Amino acid sequence: MSSHAAVSDTASDPAAVSDTASDRAAPPGTASDRRRWTALAIVMTAAFMDLVDVTIVNIAIPSIERDLGASFGAIQWITAGYALAFAAGLITGGRLGDIYGRKRLFLIGISGFTVASALCGLAAGPEMLVASRLLQGAMAAMMVPQVLAIVHVTFPAHERGKVFGMFGAVVGLGAVSGPLLGALLTQWNILGLEWRPIFLINLPVGVAGLVLGLKYITESRAEKALRLDLVGVALVTTGLLMLVYPLTRGRELGWPLWGHLCMAASPLVFAAFVAYERRKTRKDGSPLVELSLFRVKSFAAGVAVQLAFGVVLGIFFLVWTLYMQIGLGWSPIKAGLTGVPFSIAVSLAAGISVQRLVPRFGRKVLQAGALVMVSGLVLYIWVAGRYGTGVEPWQMAAPLVVMGLGMGLIVAPLTDAVLSDVPREHAGSASGLINTTTQMGNALGLGLVSVVFFSVVDEALPTSQDAVGRVFADAFRSSLWWVVGVLAVILLMMLALPARPGRHIEGAGAADAGALEESGAGADSGTPADRETDGDKGPGSGAEGERQPVLSH
Repeated sequence: MSSHAAVSDTASDPAAVSDTASDRAAPPGTASDRRRWTALAIVMTAAFMDLVDVTIVNIAIPSIERDLGASFGAIQWITAGYALAFAAGLITGGRLGDIYGRKRLFLIGISGFTVASALCGLAAGPEMLVASRLLQGAMAAMMVPQVLAIVHVTFPAHERGKVFGMFGAVVGLGAVSGPLLGALLTQWNILGLEWRPIFLINLPVGVAGLVLGLKYITESRAEKALRLDLVGVALVTTGLLMLVYPLTRGRELGWPLWGHLCMAASPLVFAAFVAYERRKTRKDGSPLVELSLFRVKSFAAGVAVQLAFGVVLGIFFLVWTLYMQIGLGWSPIKAGLTGVPFSIAVSLAAGISVQRLVPRFGRKVLQAGALVMVSGLVLYIWVAGRYGTGVEPWQMAAPLVVMGLGMGLIVAPLTDAVLSDVPREHAGSASGLINTTTQMGNALGLGLVSVVFFSVVDEALPTSQDAVGRVFADAFRSSLWWVVGVLAVILLMMLALPARPGRHIEGAGAADAGALEESGAGADSGTPADRETDGDKGPGSGAEGERQPVLSH
């Protein structure tokens, strides 16, 4: 792949990796110094491309639905399929990088992501688009876990704080620019392609990343990487499909018996997964999921919170898009600009919560965030009912800002709260599991839209555009009440989190290491869902489980 020799992680020094180009005494301005900063720009651009590709899709959904004649079930899978494929492959992608080389997996991931983007942009029908989105999510699972791992082996410990701050800025930019870029590309209808440029724009970026990555990124791999657990991946993916697929397709098929049987049998598949993971642990000590982590009460509760919060995000952002663009008939650019106050509020609250509030008030900040978010949702329900189909973006600003402030108070410190009582040697595995769980929750929430939103639409059977607007507004308010209910459950689960969350970051730059989490809030949006890689010595975890900031999604 490169003329540079592969670098192995060093178990004896968690603050540095021996024999890397960055650890050699290269004076600023030398070729070696410029090379590593070029590598940083490449992986940051790839991370930005992935984040934007998630946030860019929702705003183009009505255009996709009209152009391809896609059913609402297919629309759900265009979004849920990506989240499901990413969640299923995240941990395995990190371990593949450990075993075969982070540079190699990054280049494979960015190549596959670019090809999948081309297939999405050229999709001739909804089925092809759904399949291409699944491939895109799987390739993102190969690419994204390598990003922070490459940073870890390329930069010495004393430079990482500055680098993570730069990542935070990139993630925050992706949170705001994704919906706006999607709105502009869709609104401009470039060459009559309508929504397709939101995917095709990845092609030149991906090709440039591949070519430059071959030249500038240094290869590295873990000295003692864990083995793959493909059976575990297959079991957990099967269980999720048995739960999510009937939810998304059941409405169109009249809720057939097989769908109910699949959903009822999914817990049995998850039970088989747990049994296999226990056997895998005894056999070679490299399970997909470290089950002993669930003996830690705060971690078990925290994973449940992450799963439920993913459901909240999956429901809200899809029904919000359908409400604004189909129900209210707004243009993509009008809908995209409406979400800007929300994204800004999330970013501001995230930074304040980590830097000022959590050190002083601990868990109460997370609980306050849930209450503030519920207040914003209730206010939004009132606004949508008060102004009906004549509502304007400025009237939505207040509830969106309140919701954004609440979400920011939750997403930034949540990962650290969940990890506070986890043994340091398992921090990498725990972080990977947290981020995978959030993506699974997101996919489940997108599937539940059939129940919480379309059940109201189907019951009313609107026949005119005015009736569609009124019915979609009613369905939107109904969905928000479901979100309020899930947040109430989250508030109760937060009682099991530690009162004073601690940080598991070592080495120079630790004070700045939360920057990525802080400004990464709302990237799915803006939807947040923290991303990190897995493995006790996996990407981003350091030689002894040193935890690096997560790449929010």
